Amino acid sequence: MCRNLSGLSLAPLRVEFIHHRTVPSAEIKDLFGANVVFACGADRITYPSSITGAASVNADPYLNALLVKYCDEAVASRRKQPATWQVKVENAVAPLLPHGQARIGKIASELGVSRRTLARRLASEGLSFRTLLDRLRFDLARRYLRERDLPISEIAWLLGYRESSAFSHAFKRWTGRTPKGLPQTSAKRDRI
Repeated sequence: MCRNLSGLSLAPLRVEFIHHRTVPSAEIKDLFGANVVFACGADRITYPSSITGAASVNADPYLNALLVKYCDEAVASRRKQPATWQVKVENAVAPLLPHGQARIGKIASELGVSRRTLARRLASEGLSFRTLLDRLRFDLARRYLRERDLPISEIAWLLGYRESSAFSHAFKRWTGRTPKGLPQTSAKRDRI
């Protein structure tokens, strides 16, 4: 993905995987190089710091600005109090959704609390992490679906779903209909 995004022939300095394996396969060595380590605390790929300024070949500033705006609107419309745990969690979750990293452990770590403490603090506000994540995804989905140029597969990715079908099932659970079954005119889509 990094090679496709940057257009560069990137070679990682080090690759770490959570899962256990004694010897990397030939395919793994061909793809990542020789410095591959297993049984680590997180999946991680380390590149040289010299690529930090590399531009994305297919960057779409319009789409980026649009998605940031929608995300900000979704979070802002859900705010109850400026410093609630709901807001803190939503702010931490939103940028992690497209990367499939919006998990309670990661969010708790970013907020400097344990998973149990985060769950307790959300419960004190009448929420669970799963409920909060579901509501945020739904709010973002409604905004993304108003944008006629965004394909369902891209919306699914932006919301952290690995497959469009998972997003479709979730959307049907939320609304009783699938995202593909929505009216096509933007005026009708605004009523989602």
